[in-house]
Amino acid sequence: MEVYKIEIKGQVQGVGFRPFVYRLATEIGLVGYVNNTNEGVLIEISVENENLLNTFCKRLKKEVPKLAKITSFLCAKTDSKLQISEGFHIIKSKSGHKNNVLLSPDFSICNECRNEIKDAKNRRFQYSFTTCTYCGPRFSIIKKLPYDREFTSMEAFEMCTECKQEYENVNDRRYFSQTNSCSTCGIKLRFFDNKKQLISNAQTAIIDLTVKFLKEGKILAIKGIGGYLLICDASNKLTINELRKKKYRPTKPFAVMFPSLESLNEVVTLRDSEKEILTNEVASIVLLEADLPNFSNAGVVGVMLPYTPLFELICQEFGQPLIATSGNLSHSPIIYQDQKAIDELSEIADFILINNQEIVVPQDDSVVRFSPSSNQKIILRRSRGLAPTFILPTFIPQNNILAMGAMLKSTFTLTHQHTMYVSQFLGDLSDFDTQENFRHTLRHFSEMLDFEANTILIDQHSGYPSSEIGRVLAEEKNLNLVEIQHHHAHFAAVLAENDLLESTEPILGVIWDGTGLGEDGQIWGGEFFMFQNDKSDYFERVNHIDYFPNLMGDKMAREPRLSALAICAEIPEANNLIKLKFTDLEWNVYQKQLKQANLLQTSSVGRLFDAVASLLGIIDKVSYEGEAAIYLEAKARVFFKQNHKLAESYTTEKTHNTNEVIRGIITDLRKKISIEEIAFKVHTSMVDLVKTIANDLKIRKIAFSGGVWQNALLVDLAKQNLADFELFFHQQLSPNDECISFGQVVVYDLMTRKLNT
Repeated sequence: MEVYKIEIKGQVQGVGFRPFVYRLATEIGLVGYVNNTNEGVLIEISVENENLLNTFCKRLKKEVPKLAKITSFLCAKTDSKLQISEGFHIIKSKSGHKNNVLLSPDFSICNECRNEIKDAKNRRFQYSFTTCTYCGPRFSIIKKLPYDREFTSMEAFEMCTECKQEYENVNDRRYFSQTNSCSTCGIKLRFFDNKKQLISNAQTAIIDLTVKFLKEGKILAIKGIGGYLLICDASNKLTINELRKKKYRPTKPFAVMFPSLESLNEVVTLRDSEKEILTNEVASIVLLEADLPNFSNAGVVGVMLPYTPLFELICQEFGQPLIATSGNLSHSPIIYQDQKAIDELSEIADFILINNQEIVVPQDDSVVRFSPSSNQKIILRRSRGLAPTFILPTFIPQNNILAMGAMLKSTFTLTHQHTMYVSQFLGDLSDFDTQENFRHTLRHFSEMLDFEANTILIDQHSGYPSSEIGRVLAEEKNLNLVEIQHHHAHFAAVLAENDLLESTEPILGVIWDGTGLGEDGQIWGGEFFMFQNDKSDYFERVNHIDYFPNLMGDKMAREPRLSALAICAEIPEANNLIKLKFTDLEWNVYQKQLKQANLLQTSSVGRLFDAVASLLGIIDKVSYEGEAAIYLEAKARVFFKQNHKLAESYTTEKTHNTNEVIRGIITDLRKKISIEEIAFKVHTSMVDLVKTIANDLKIRKIAFSGGVWQNALLVDLAKQNLADFELFFHQQLSPNDECISFGQVVVYDLMTRKLNT
């Protein structure tokens, strides 16, 4: 009998992997054991012949549980003696010196558990925290590795006799399920009013109370997997307006939680791709093109289905769609601590529904959309259910790197034992509470993985809080600190995601966003780079949108009329359109600003789209980031749907400067061309610009990144009008600044590679 050791790495903890190994080994008749380690899963077996071993290994890889993801599989003969003489066993996890395992994300309720909580004969009938091996919280409750109950916030709940029997029964769905519990031994609900008074702790009555108050038009704060959600009746306009007022969110759309896929199908036609995302183990929010009264904004609505047993019970009892939005004040992070929820959400919610399971790591819901024509998947927010899993077999990073990311859509990335961890979306770091949450999450990752950085990567913009946090860490620990240009990081991220870093052909990077400090000290955001991995300068800036004044700094992003004023500064014929948007005093002040010497310039496509939205009379001041671009896209989409044809472009192969686009818009406005057609022509012109530059450079491969590429119509037009080119978009990450931290790691890898050759 030979003894073999099998080491498996990847997303293999908290996904039913050990029970799967146990059942397979027992079926084949192997002697040995399986356990979790700090690096993944370890199997030791004794076998009589290699055929048996090969059969076991092949089936391990082929029949792997649905939620598992294997990144490394090593099998080798060992001289050590197997301590187990008969049978196959799951043994207590071993902790080593290194922590190197992919952290399993949180999973939505599975169909089996959903059926159990609705079955009056089942012992988990109406139990709000029913889980099994294949569903429930993971990442949000992990305190340290390996993933075992004693290292999670489930440690506080000792299993009752019946749960323990399930846990130890190899034929049970809850065999070795670390989150196993029931109403006897498990998590308890408590129901408070906004005066901080306990109303009820009767478990079954609380669901009835919740539904009763929702029907009465009340706002409730309810604890989910990654934090609190604010919930109310989606058909009650008065309640929704009250929620907007209290949350300081006058126009930004809310997500809507429908009771079931069937109820959603009654009001909107879903594509298969959208159904899959709504119902899979992630259960993201999906943006749909639908004009639903009370729900949609600019012809788009964010929808979701219940992803926890508690939300399932509430939604089924309520029977109608519910507004479901993050439990926080505008711009601040999601609240996840119970006392803070009682103290702060009482200002918004009429009632607060808490439970006594600790959330260790807060997360917002993930958000995904699909472009209408080409069905291109676009991740808008990567968080619950997606983070922190990031498997990219084609890119093996250097170790001990911490990349701090950007500001508005902040994430961090760390590399440890040749594994990458990209944090969940952490929000806008201009808010102090968000900065504290950023630090908390970073500390948690570092402690859980025993991670210590030797190099810290930051954005070149010294004013970003992420850059300052990184700079302080580097100074405190005397670490290597490297600044990475913002748009280089965008480009590098999409290249690495598409395995293009070793491309023998040049690649055009179209990096369009709102703002990023450029190497020339100006504000970039409409960039064209050429990547060639055999050149000393990997990212050559080959073109950009024409510069225009970056007027009034950050205020410009909040007031599209300022973008219109700045971009039309040298177009006198626009004055009559623009001047109406300002008081005489404002006009005089801003005219003086425009005449200042050495005024900061920008090439931002985000600000260009803002300017167009203002010129067309769509919006002059916004209440949230990207609002003007969203409305502009909606107008353009209306024209495209009604006409099913391409409009003429404002650019030509010989002329493609910004002034010509603006002059074309002004001419069309005078001709009384509809704003829908003009908006569409602007989108077409931008794609034609990409085509012209790619042809001029004789490049056939084009990669896209930056927040502007969240625009689904723009993506569709690119895929339609650039069909002769090879196009590459983000796969696992968002094109917005969430991808910056990973891109920083890639740029640094390229930099050091260049230094070593």
